[in-house]
Amino acid sequence: MTDVRELPAGFGRLWTAQTVSSLGDGVTQAALPLIALTLTRDPMALAVVTAAGTLPWLLFGVLGGALVDRWDRRRAMWAADAGRAALLTIPAVATALDLLSIPLLAAVAFLLGLGGLFFDTAATAYLPDLLRRDPALLERANTRLRGAQTAMSGFAGPPAGSVLLAFGRAVPLLADAVSFLVSALLVRTLPAAPRPVPEARESLLRQARAGASYVFRDRVLLGLALRPAVGNIAFIAVETVLALFAHERLGIDTYGFGLLLTAEATGGLLGAGIASRLGRRLGTGTALTCTAAAEGLAILGLAAAPNPYVAGLALAACGAGMGATMVLGPSLRQAIVPPHLMGRVASTSRMLAMCAAPVGAFLGGWLATTYDIRTPVYTAAGLLLAMTAVTASMTSDRRIDAALRAAAPDGGTDHPSPKEPAQESAPGSP
Repeated sequence: MTDVRELPAGFGRLWTAQTVSSLGDGVTQAALPLIALTLTRDPMALAVVTAAGTLPWLLFGVLGGALVDRWDRRRAMWAADAGRAALLTIPAVATALDLLSIPLLAAVAFLLGLGGLFFDTAATAYLPDLLRRDPALLERANTRLRGAQTAMSGFAGPPAGSVLLAFGRAVPLLADAVSFLVSALLVRTLPAAPRPVPEARESLLRQARAGASYVFRDRVLLGLALRPAVGNIAFIAVETVLALFAHERLGIDTYGFGLLLTAEATGGLLGAGIASRLGRRLGTGTALTCTAAAEGLAILGLAAAPNPYVAGLALAACGAGMGATMVLGPSLRQAIVPPHLMGRVASTSRMLAMCAAPVGAFLGGWLATTYDIRTPVYTAAGLLLAMTAVTASMTSDRRIDAALRAAAPDGGTDHPSPKEPAQESAPGSP
């Protein structure tokens, strides 16, 4: 059964806006650490600049989601991008005046991360309104968004950032500012979406807690949130030691290490591209379980890889599993979460994943120091496979079908779990 429904014209503008912005993000992602390196060789100072960009999610993730659930989502998106465009002119001017410093770069990274929190949360909440909460359209849209993000921020952006830096420290920052400005102008042309229904007069903190508790009480949403949280512990543990692992165990030089990362990104593009087909063929729940298992087995293969070629294939397989998961999971969440809670639920899930990252970094470093360089990789594989077993029943096809029926406007079966052919599940959620 082929879905012939077309994505609305507004989605094309949203896709273009996020593609341009992702390109700018990739430029800054490569350029910012290199700019910091021109100011200091202190590893701790460099780490502060890197960590500053993630702090907003850790400090304000759920509160930011609560604010987005109070605001006009389209306005929140373009305001966040316009603000980030203006913000990037500050270090550019500071560079021209020879006033650039590590504290200034850290502050800029923090505020960029804060703008990203609001933009990403608002965009996640806006997309279901634009696509009428249709699960099939959401999967197609997220496939295109994820593919563009991977291509721009993973392939095109970082090399462009390095090249632009050769023309001056301010050049990549100004290029990213232009990308944010273009994105803001495109977002302003998007069709208006209904504003969230005002809730009872409650404090922002209470509304934030309500959004977080909604995730933890719902088995499907909790399963979807645990995957990236546990996954981040495992993947960051591997990433922490990957360069050393590649050098010591596989004999890979700097150029080869870049190719190894490219293999993973290529797999991510492939996984995002086939995610919808997997969901239709297997059922969304089964597909999510299969992709999670594929990630764990791929990391296990990386740990045991006898040469760089096997390691590259393992990372490509892992990237494919991650790419498919990052299409199927968010699409399902957008289809089943009530509109007035979408911002808080999305930001809670993202915050859990972000909080897990430093745990993974510490775990990877400690295991490699205490045991050997392969131990973090084997441990990550074990964590991923254990997570697969734990969450398989939480995001089963039966639970997902029940959640989609409950979320349908008439409470009926307008939105069955994307599966080919469609099958009727027993009513109710176990």
